Amino acid sequence: MKILIAEDELTTRMLVQVSLENWGYRVDSVVNGQEAWLALKQKDAPDIAILDWEMPELNGPEVCRRVKEMGGENSPYIILLTGRDSNNDIVKGFDAGADDYMTKPFNNNELRARVRVAERLVRTQTSLSDSVSELKEVLNHLEMIQEGVAVCQSCCNILSNDDDQWYSIKESVEHQNDPRFIQTVCPNCTQE
Repeated sequence: MKILIAEDELTTRMLVQVSLENWGYRVDSVVNGQEAWLALKQKDAPDIAILDWEMPELNGPEVCRRVKEMGGENSPYIILLTGRDSNNDIVKGFDAGADDYMTKPFNNNELRARVRVAERLVRTQTSLSDSVSELKEVLNHLEMIQEGVAVCQSCCNILSNDDDQWYSIKESVEHQNDPRFIQTVCPNCTQE
């Protein structure tokens, strides 16, 4: 699992990075909010992001807002790691779209526990998204099965729903153009 660290303070960034790498995570690190935003809006964005609140160019809450506004099925799980610990700041962080909030100085065991929770949630969300995609595909196939099959009464060619082209029965079966056709051998042909 890939994790992004966005932290402008070198010592904190290195402490977090070394800890995560020791726990077996792949880590990318950046030093400002703009770099974090660019990394998080990529197609292969990290699954988890640990963002500092106060960074050059874009602050952590602004990066959170932008990521959450993008929408998408599997947006990164975001942990704000900051020195801000007032109730008002915590609420602002969550309102901006953070999924979790930790204050500095951080405890290594607590960080590990929170990252593990994030990992479980990311894996669950990915699994749910995959299941939804599979269900949509099955529903599409069911709709196709419920539709009639257009067959030419003269030549017995079949109209493909995929490309609106006419194919022989043999071509349709060989190219598996239509899930309604299941290849099997009839009892008469089995005896031959």
